[in-house]
Amino acid sequence: MSNKNNITEEQKKMARYAKAMGHPVRIYVLELLAKGNCCYSGDLTEELPIVKSTLSQHLKELKEAGLIQGEIELPKIKYCINQENWEEAQQLFQKFLKL
Repeated sequence: MSNKNNITEEQKKMARYAKAMGHPVRIYVLELLAKGNCCYSGDLTEELPIVKSTLSQHLKELKEAGLIQGEIELPKIKYCINQENWEEAQQLFQKFLKL
């Protein structure tokens, strides 16, 4: 049986990022935004065959994990990759996958 005290902060962060990436729609959004394209939530609903409320939930999950950030530009919200956390997630996963 493992001891919770053995869980590192890096492992907690990686698990949070992994959970946020655990859906194909979220992967799609991350791929789109990682290419340097900021998007408005309305633009994303045109590209994805899902209702706006479902997309909002996916965006919320990515934002809470810190992988994306949103800026309110009324009446829309502009989403971009959170570059610092995106780079951290890449480093954590690369380190993990090289074990």
